[in-house]
Amino acid sequence: MKTKDYAFVRHKLLSKEEIAFLDVREEDPHAQEHPLFAANLPLARIEIDAFGKLPRKDVPIVTLDDGEGYAELAATKLLELGYLDVSIYQGGVKAWKTAGGEVFKDVNVPSKSFGELVESKRHTPSLSAQEVKKLIDDNADVVIVDVRRFDEYQTMSIPTGISVPGAELVLRVPDLAPNPKTKIIVNCAGRTRSIIGTQSLINAGIPNEVNALRNGTIGWTLAGQALDKGQSRKFKDVSNQITQTAAQRARSVADRANVKRASLADLPHWQTQLERTTYFFDTRTPEEYEAGHLPGFRSVPGGQLVQETEMVAPVRGARIVLVDPSGSVRANMPASWLAQMSWDVYVLDTIKVSDLTERGSWQAPLPKLPSVSSIDPKTLSAWLKADSNTVIIDFSTHANYIKGHIPGSWFALRSRLVDDIVNLPKVDRYVLTSTPPALAAFIAADFQALSKAEVYVLEGGNTAWVANGFELERGASRLASPPLDRYKRPYEGTGIDIAAMQAYLDWEFGLVEQLRKDGTHHFWVL
Repeated sequence: MKTKDYAFVRHKLLSKEEIAFLDVREEDPHAQEHPLFAANLPLARIEIDAFGKLPRKDVPIVTLDDGEGYAELAATKLLELGYLDVSIYQGGVKAWKTAGGEVFKDVNVPSKSFGELVESKRHTPSLSAQEVKKLIDDNADVVIVDVRRFDEYQTMSIPTGISVPGAELVLRVPDLAPNPKTKIIVNCAGRTRSIIGTQSLINAGIPNEVNALRNGTIGWTLAGQALDKGQSRKFKDVSNQITQTAAQRARSVADRANVKRASLADLPHWQTQLERTTYFFDTRTPEEYEAGHLPGFRSVPGGQLVQETEMVAPVRGARIVLVDPSGSVRANMPASWLAQMSWDVYVLDTIKVSDLTERGSWQAPLPKLPSVSSIDPKTLSAWLKADSNTVIIDFSTHANYIKGHIPGSWFALRSRLVDDIVNLPKVDRYVLTSTPPALAAFIAADFQALSKAEVYVLEGGNTAWVANGFELERGASRLASPPLDRYKRPYEGTGIDIAAMQAYLDWEFGLVEQLRKDGTHHFWVL
């Protein structure tokens, strides 16, 4: 197995050459410390994620762990999947630090670091939680827009706030606040998305006074103020005139950021190009995407794309092509930020409705499924009723497992299977399931190698179980593995420790200095 060192990875980053520097640990250990551009692609999901996230088979790939052996296992699986240039980072995270490399905490760190850099350079205006609450209490002429995903907004939100995910702002705010004297407050859970959202409106020349809610819902909570829960206020459709004006504003910002332009004629070459990685993203809402989209494009709403770029585009130095057939506002604004984050980014122009020939949600490309022994949901139900010698192992994410799993099933992490299989009941028959269903099929051979029992895979996974009318149970019972696949974000959900919230803010304030020490980012600010 080939190995690579600090000098190799750093050279690739500094020269803006393509590299997939992959931290193959679970998300929680990844979030504890990792290099800036080490994208998290866990070993447990290699077969599920690789083809969608690593479309070029000869892209230079370097796998990273912290000495657990995952890097070697991941590299082996990537070679088996047909990737040609796969290496292991010699010595793991410890060696990166020993060589003088900077390490970062949390997730989505490139985007969060960039957001802090934007604020430091542009002095993005903000108001404290107390100031915003006074505006609300005084019935001031103010509109509060929440730029997170809608599900995050529903979990907790600022009173009177309206859900307007980040890339929608320049398109929707003129309708929500037609009076230029109306003040606009932009909030997220912490800092990054509110900074980027506020600066987007300012860069686009919106006539209203715009401020970020300083430190988002964390700042609101630390101020001792109550958040709303379960709200459903959303933006509405806008007129053609508003769309045209927003399109002009967004195009102007993109041009100033040196965003490149492309057309349908460019796609055939890029989609078959062997020496260059290209990602194709549709930045509209998922609902619009499912109603009709271009072949080969993945649904990635623009605001989340800027926030979580490395989660969908782990190849640093790749080309990114964005499309928004409805005026390109939601492509041009994210593109302007990606360009400042030193991505080679294009916006696809002049797309017609007739070009949107595909329907439905994006389906990740998968390798050929291995041959496995499988059973259907009805047979599994009969087995469970007939005897207690069948145990179901669910390899879904912990978050999905809590939301709903087959009654009696156990949660396990594939990456910890060698150690944690001893925590499972000893029976003569195991049935593996997962969401997505294909994951269990890829795990079956590894599981069988560790067990003398019969091993089956549930056809269609948990989705098929529900489709056959069988019930699920909820909760975090029967955990054979610790839930390391999900890092507990200090800005997500309710009931977060106050000290953790403050520590998170303190960490964000230090990111600009960490960027300076790292020196590989090439970020610039418009």
